[in-house]
Amino acid sequence: MNQKPRIITPDQFSRRSFLKRGSAALGGAALASTLAPSRFALGASGGDEIKLAIIGCGGRGSGACAQALNTTNLGPIKLVAAADVHEDRMNSALKNFESKFDERGRVSKENRFLGFDAYKKAIAQADVVILSTPPGFRPMMFEEAIKQGKHVFMEKPVATDPAGVRKVLAAAKVAKEKGLKVGVGLQRHHQKGYIETVQRLHDGAIGDITSMRAYWNGNTPWLKKRADLEKTYGRKLTEMEYQMRNWYYFTWICGDHIVEQHIHNLDVINWVKKGYPVKAQGMGGCEVRKGEDYGEIYDHHAVEFEYEDGSRLTSFCRHIVGCWNSVSEHVQGTKGRCDVSRNTISPTTGDAWRHKEQGDKDPYQQEHDDLFAAIRNNTPYNEAENGAMSTMTAILGRLATYGGKEIEMEKALKSEVTIFPKNLAWDAEMAVKPGPDGMYPRAIPGKTVVI
Repeated sequence: MNQKPRIITPDQFSRRSFLKRGSAALGGAALASTLAPSRFALGASGGDEIKLAIIGCGGRGSGACAQALNTTNLGPIKLVAAADVHEDRMNSALKNFESKFDERGRVSKENRFLGFDAYKKAIAQADVVILSTPPGFRPMMFEEAIKQGKHVFMEKPVATDPAGVRKVLAAAKVAKEKGLKVGVGLQRHHQKGYIETVQRLHDGAIGDITSMRAYWNGNTPWLKKRADLEKTYGRKLTEMEYQMRNWYYFTWICGDHIVEQHIHNLDVINWVKKGYPVKAQGMGGCEVRKGEDYGEIYDHHAVEFEYEDGSRLTSFCRHIVGCWNSVSEHVQGTKGRCDVSRNTISPTTGDAWRHKEQGDKDPYQQEHDDLFAAIRNNTPYNEAENGAMSTMTAILGRLATYGGKEIEMEKALKSEVTIFPKNLAWDAEMAVKPGPDGMYPRAIPGKTVVI
């Protein structure tokens, strides 16, 4: 499962090679000078116990932590620290870990950290950290983990704006230089059917790839209503508290659903194309999902991405009930077509092919097995660059729909427009606030400045 089709790195993705300006331009030089070597930076033998910390104890973080703790076939591992801003969520997750993993899942009271800077304290206790907060926080936490010399598993997406992507790319470069291993939660790269399908496409099974389609069309995910939250807590919430609890519906912390969910499908197309789009244009809005608790994000995006060879990806993502749904990726070639998501290839001539599952492992578990195998065997392992650029692909799509203009990747990645709050505090003044009617303002295509 460690043999994966090669992904072109960001500085290969365009002939213009705009990322070749060096780590100093991205802040990497300063980061490198402060890096402390990890106890396991150069690998750990199977008999060494690896200390694990979880940063962000929500559902996906709890799942990732459990999968990391399940890598005991590779060697001993123990959860030693946790950090979150919500005590109830952290305590609930830790109770479950202790119940399932006994002593290996038990975190002492002194290693349970709360607050916006709690992540620094938890990272300091561990050899490997799981970064699973909402994605807006990922860049600063990844940077800190690499600064402290820790191996990392971070969930996707890895940022919500170009400034965050640049920070991740800088830290990724330093991580590679220092022998730190980094996994990113784009689990399709560890799914046997996807790996075999993409390899066949790279080997020319349908000739040159000429067009692509990708979808994440489904229903609205979870929602935390302000009235329900305030009833639970028995008081009014500050705007920061509310947005943190209902984070999916705010762009600074979620990225919009094109970034938070559709990244999976866009990443698969990038994998197939061995590169990243050079520009995008599209349209989107909020037609159905309206209300005081639905924040500022759109309920649909339609984007056309163009790659350097001129081929185009048609991308759709939608959160509207009662519509046609699909979470899938498809490609058309000069000699046939492929439903990548179903692992099927239909050449123009010859027999069709389909991947046959034969003991295929859960890709969510496999991605942790691969990461911890790399840590213990000290083999190169860094998924951060691709994670950052597939995140940037999704952000590019959002910028195109929010702004209503064609946007080049190079210009977008250089953008100094940032949406992350300047002050992280429960009483902080938020850039996006509800109007007199309780509704949040949304981006207006043709008027909103996005880069």
